[in-house]
Amino acid sequence: MFKFSNKSNELQDQLKSFMDDHIYPNEINIENEINSGDIWQPSEIIEGLKQKAKESKLWNLFLPESDKGAGLTNLDYAPLCEIMGRSPYAPEIFNCSAPDTGNMEVLERYGSQELKEKWLTPLLNGEIRSGFAMTEPDVASSDATNIESSIVKEGSDYIINGKKWWTSGAMDPRCKVLIFMGKTDPNNSDKHKQQSQIVVPMDSKGITVERYLPVFGYTDAPHGHAQVTFNDVRVPSTNLLLGEGRGFEIAQGRLGPGRIHHCMRLIGLTEVALEKMCKRTKSRVAFGKPVSSQTVTQERIAEARISIDQVRLQVLNAANKMDLVGNKEARMEIAMIKVSAPNVACKVIDWAIQAHGGGGVSNDFGLAQAYSQARYLRLADGPDEVHRNQIAKLELRKYN
Repeated sequence: MFKFSNKSNELQDQLKSFMDDHIYPNEINIENEINSGDIWQPSEIIEGLKQKAKESKLWNLFLPESDKGAGLTNLDYAPLCEIMGRSPYAPEIFNCSAPDTGNMEVLERYGSQELKEKWLTPLLNGEIRSGFAMTEPDVASSDATNIESSIVKEGSDYIINGKKWWTSGAMDPRCKVLIFMGKTDPNNSDKHKQQSQIVVPMDSKGITVERYLPVFGYTDAPHGHAQVTFNDVRVPSTNLLLGEGRGFEIAQGRLGPGRIHHCMRLIGLTEVALEKMCKRTKSRVAFGKPVSSQTVTQERIAEARISIDQVRLQVLNAANKMDLVGNKEARMEIAMIKVSAPNVACKVIDWAIQAHGGGGVSNDFGLAQAYSQARYLRLADGPDEVHRNQIAKLELRKYN
């Protein structure tokens, strides 16, 4: 069994108390606030809770192997991330939400001192937000070597052109910077050395946010996902991260932690769905007895508990391996949880929806939105099929 540090255990207790006292009671208030005006404006309630989180020292809990984080390993962070995953608003309140966490990690690992001072510091302080521009509408971006956007050197600058979509965070007026992936060397015989990543200020001339992209009809406001066009966007060559041809390398380093964070949060989301299913079926009577006493209901509840606990152990195993041998050596474990966690979440949330009847597909119980998040994560940061292919290749390699 995995053992958490004393610091992690203390933070878990503090986080649970903060969620009980400040976040759960405010969820409906935050939702009403966002939907009552311009949905893309920051929530005043969330901003106030961020200050409380800072004062409670529940801030920037991620970022292992850095003095800028909480000094936690991936394993120690896992239960904290799960707790945050129980509420759609919690990760931002603790400055632990995607894509900011991934971008901060990239800037910390690969950014120059100048880039860190200009972008990492305000991100860590929660003064700005950020986006990650990788996926493209015109190619199958599940194969990142297909990316067509260009990053062309011109004097002391790079000129950027391309179309991106599912750039999460770009609808937020606080989003001041993007990390952009494109090709600096499209003719390189090694397809994995054609790409580079570069830091792009959102106010750069030539950037157009074309539209927001709903997820199953949900806006994910005020964060949002966007389609963005880059037309002759000029940025200094010093904004390039790590060097030309290193984009794929950075992406793999970034997406490993990003994927496991998604899976950690999904466990929390799925636990909430199971709790709602249990409470609902115990309170409802059909055909002369509580719905919870129906055999089909009990079978689903049992299977849900088994599946959630299996995924949690998988996630903790992956986190522990990342700490012990690094993200690259843990890539198989990361791929496995990226398949299993969203699929288990979808299954359990679907059962919870079924148990709620028509109410399950309404907005009254939060299950429809939870399902949209879980289903979306079978695509985000790589679809199931890509991860399954990688798992199979790594497994077969043992027999070479």
